[in-house]
Amino acid sequence: MSAPTPPAAPQDPQFPQVPGSPIPGAASTAAAPAKEGKLKKVLSVVVLIVVAVVVKLGIGYVFDSPVRAAAGDCVKVTGSENNPDVETKGCDNKDANYKVLKVVENTFDVNSCTVGEAALAQEWDDDKFVLCLDPVKK
Repeated sequence: MSAPTPPAAPQDPQFPQVPGSPIPGAASTAAAPAKEGKLKKVLSVVVLIVVAVVVKLGIGYVFDSPVRAAAGDCVKVTGSENNPDVETKGCDNKDANYKVLKVVENTFDVNSCTVGEAALAQEWDDDKFVLCLDPVKK
């Protein structure tokens, strides 16, 4: 004689039975967090890439701009002749090594300086100018 099989549990349409799962309704709850987690990771990577590109291009663009000194200002010029580094300084600052005698606008021609001992051409996008410089007397 064989034991009678228990009747199948009634299926509730609101909670479908997943094969192999003893808990009704366990099907969709596990898949949703996995998809959300993957989406968050992808979005995080995209945001990091965008931030890296902005930092790489944006900050360099802002900090590499030429020094806009006026006549009478003092500057510290370092670096090579082909790649000078210029910082505006107070004329009483010990690091200042040149005084700007004149600024010639809309040119990149260092021969446009008629005063001073040195000339420094600066260009930034469409803005170009030459600083006519004289060494600071200490």
